Formats: sequence, structure tokens, C-alpha cells
Amino acid sequence: MTSNNIKLLDVVALIVDLPKQNLWRGQVGTVVEILADGAAFEVEFSDKEGRTYESLGLCPEQIMVLRFEPANPNSKRETITA
Repeated sequence: MTSNNIKLLDVVALIVDLPKQNLWRGQVGTVVEILADGAAFEVEFSDKEGRTYESLGLCPEQIMVLRFEPANPNSKRETITA
């Protein structure tokens, strides 16, 4: 994932486990700050009532943007390898 695809207020999901923060792959958060000119992002994780339970800086390689609309057929698809 390249950082230029991630924008402020994007809904993202973790693609790695972060056991020290009790966060696991698949947990959903919101980008609330762009850090270091897009080299990192502050992501806030909230419960169903909107209460933040964790907020931390993450690298673009640790998250993926969730899409709620069909993809544009003319857009280039990114391949992520682990």
C-alpha cells in the first residue's frame, strides 16, 4: 500500500497484529492525522458507541483502506505482498 492512497478520515483496517496495544488484524479505525508528510498516520480505534479505545501512529504497510463503493474499472489495482 502506498501512502498517497491514504487520506484524512479514511476508514482503514489493520493488516498486522499489534499485541502490545491489544489490536489485531482486521480491527477497523479512522485516519485522524497524517504524519511525516504521509510516511505515517495517526489512526483512532473506537467502539460501537464512538469511544476511542486506542490511538496510535501506524505505517502505511500496517493498514489498508476500506472501500464502500465499487472500484473504478479504469483504476490501477495494487498488489500487496507480505
